Amino acid sequence: MVSEPERLSKRARRLILDTRNERVLSTASAWEIAIKYSIRKLELPEPPSEFVRTRMALTQTTPLAVELHHAVATARLPFHHRDPFDRLLIAQAQLEKLPILTSDRHFKLYDIEIIPAD
Repeated sequence: MVSEPERLSKRARRLILDTRNERVLSTASAWEIAIKYSIRKLELPEPPSEFVRTRMALTQTTPLAVELHHAVATARLPFHHRDPFDRLLIAQAQLEKLPILTSDRHFKLYDIEIIPAD
């Protein structure tokens, strides 16, 4: 969204830039960024603690905490997707009634609103 906005669809960019829409980032996504950075699968211009915080401030993004009810809700999800981070995002989207911006085709198999990223 910040480093490569050209990769997003026009609709996704329009929705993100519309200040009437709230942007949220799950703590699970920040955790995944930190893990990928630490095992060198993700390059960032600064450590995740700074990168995530500054980008969230820049884009006026609100953090979405991972709560116990989010975590346990993953147990009732069908296994269309096996990635634990993505399953948690799906459970959060269902429980909080939030759309997910993604290019992952597996997300469409769940009962959530998808905003195609590409």
